[in-house]
Parts: sequence; structure tokens; C-alpha cells
Amino acid sequence: VQLQASGGGLVQAGGSLRLSCAVSGTLITTNGVAWHRQAPGNQREWVATFAAGGASNVADSVRGRFDISRDIAANTVYLQMDSLRSEDTGVYYCTCLRRSVRYWGRGTLVTVSS
Repeated sequence: VQLQASGGGLVQAGGSLRLSCAVSGTLITTNGVAWHRQAPGNQREWVATFAAGGASNVADSVRGRFDISRDIAANTVYLQMDSLRSEDTGVYYCTCLRRSVRYWGRGTLVTVSS
């Protein structure tokens, strides 16, 4: 199983970015995919999940600003991030759990300038 995150970059506060997580080796309709992030000096935290069955959820800290979606044909999960704040800065990772093994992508850096 491999996950490839992309779409990060430098954006001004209030701006938007769309992250992509391309999954190979398993189907996103079989294994849900989640986004986590890690800010400098902080622990990694959960951001959003798109479950295999179609349910989705986002963390309270980003609700109303971030949205998670998926393209089944592309086997890709997206994280649309709007109204970005400086505290959203960090490395964003996508992950999935398959047969009790958690797989992580390499992460993509998001930097929000104030």
C-alpha cells in the first residue's frame, strides 16, 4: 500500500489549498483514508477521515473551513482547505489502515503566512 500526498505550498492567511492523496495497493472503498497534520514542535493530530463506506468527518478545529472528498475512479482522497490560518501550518499526511497495519504517505508541507 502506498499513499502519495501532494498539493501543499505557501499561501497567505485566508487563502485556499487542495491536497490530494493518491492511493495504490488497496481501494479507498475498502479502506478509509484519513488526513493528519503535524505542526513544528507539536504532536501529529487528526484532521479528517473519509471512511470506506462513504461517511466523512473533520476535526472541530477545521470544521466549516476544511472538507474531505474522494474520487473513487482515481482512488484518490482530497482535502479542500479554505480560510486558512497560520495555525494550519504543518506537514499534512494521509494514512489508511489495512489488515491492522497503518500506512502513511510522506506528507506535504503547508505554510500559511499571516
